[in-house]
Amino acid sequence: MPEHTMLSPHWYVVHELLSLLRSRERRAARSPLDSGARQARDDAAYTLCVLMGERSVAAAVEAAERHLARCRRAAPPGVATAPHRTR
Repeated sequence: MPEHTMLSPHWYVVHELLSLLRSRERRAARSPLDSGARQARDDAAYTLCVLMGERSVAAAVEAAERHLARCRRAAPPGVATAPHRTR
């Protein structure tokens, strides 16, 4: 029986979506009454959950960070990968 392989999102897509979510979280926190800011944050969070195959935003963020860390470790020398960000 063949072994199952999972498709993995490109590191750049994960990096950009994680960055987008974090910027939208900051915007929503600065303007808690702005429904557009909350909706934009929720849209980015939902997309990250779908992309990472997780049901909660926290789990999706953790999965995205683990994925980016694996990509950085696996990249051959000279290949650009997403910069490491601290919270």
